[in-house]
Amino acid sequence: MKSLFKNQAIALRRHGLSYSEILKQIPVVKSTLSVWFVDVGLAKKQRQLITEKRIAGRLRALESIRRNKIQRVRDIKDLAKKEVAVLIQDPFWLTGVILYWGEGTKERTHATSVKFTNMDLQMHQLFLEWSRRYLSIATEDLLFELFIHERADIERAKKYWMHHLGFTEDKYRVYFKKHNPKTKRKRIGDDYYGVLAIMARKSIPLNRKIAGWIEGVTLYLNQKM
Repeated sequence: MKSLFKNQAIALRRHGLSYSEILKQIPVVKSTLSVWFVDVGLAKKQRQLITEKRIAGRLRALESIRRNKIQRVRDIKDLAKKEVAVLIQDPFWLTGVILYWGEGTKERTHATSVKFTNMDLQMHQLFLEWSRRYLSIATEDLLFELFIHERADIERAKKYWMHHLGFTEDKYRVYFKKHNPKTKRKRIGDDYYGVLAIMARKSIPLNRKIAGWIEGVTLYLNQKM
């Protein structure tokens, strides 16, 4: 019986069938096929057919992954939009959504984490409280990027943000803006502390949720007009 299966498997292989296609007809494990096919020579056309099938299979798998991803994003946004009818009665929630709408990083053609960028301290304080309250973002998942002119007082700026936002220095990454003599900078005095970006790790689904909230608010306001 085993010899019969082997001959049938080899015949199928020489007809250009893939391992998975053969396994559907021959009741053996894949490793057995590998042993049987060691000395099986294939013509160029047969090898090409098997390669084409392998590529087609991979493309189908990638397409399935893409469709599933699109569906997950759609599900997150749809659920978020349904929440708007209740949440919009909360002024603080609505303030945060509008603030992120203007100053946060939105999802474009690729997945993006939650990121809020501004140079105003009070806006950052509001965003931090809003993200804790409505997104349940953990403190340990927050990171800070400080974009500041290279001629500014860097240490003073870092201490300013750390003091008011309450996070330690290891949470901050500093990026310098190079000096350009042709640019007449007005904000490099005592009240200049750079531009701060607050990011949340592992927050791509949350950014999609915010996108759903924004779409829901837009629909709600359009219906009221």
